Amino acid sequence: MEDLLGSILNKMTKPPSLDEQQRKATRKQAENLIERQNEERALLRNFQTKMQSKISDFILDNALEKITLPPMNRIQRSIIHEIAETAGLSAFSFGEEDVDRHVVVYKKEFTPCQEELSAYRRGLEWKPKLVEEESTQEVNQLPPSKSESAAVAHYSTKYDRLFGNEQVKEATKVTQVNRKYGFVSSENKKDQRSIEQTLDDIRAKKRQKKTL
Repeated sequence: MEDLLGSILNKMTKPPSLDEQQRKATRKQAENLIERQNEERALLRNFQTKMQSKISDFILDNALEKITLPPMNRIQRSIIHEIAETAGLSAFSFGEEDVDRHVVVYKKEFTPCQEELSAYRRGLEWKPKLVEEESTQEVNQLPPSKSESAAVAHYSTKYDRLFGNEQVKEATKVTQVNRKYGFVSSENKKDQRSIEQTLDDIRAKKRQKKTL
């Protein structure tokens, strides 16, 4: 039984083994990969150190509001964003990927508004005065709201029905100020007597009461 099993095992084909040259080539590829990775890590560390120094100088320069960095790849931009966030700054990426994509770092108090960022992302020049004028024109061109129109129509209809259109117009006129009688004009006063006439009438009433 054992001889039969042994003969069967001996007849089975063994998996092919790599020769020494192939093993050396595989080992060399692995070593090269590790070496390239170490070099890339070193380059990124140097880049990070350089950018930290550059951004520190930017923070200390009171004359600068922002700093525009040259185009860089995605990993480098992520490092810039991380440095800016740690330093309490604002950072935004502009431009086309793999063409001119770059980062602009702002001091917090000079962070642009959403309209300005939108203009930069579209590759346009930011003109705040022009935007303000356009916004004002849009507001002035807006039609009156339904509630305002309904209120005016209701007011006109109500008083037209009660007094007539001409009387409504007359009632809405601004009364001219008469400084002698205050804010009500002499024409609108019910009592048309002069001051002397009024005083004489009062004295006459008093004399009449005394005689009774």
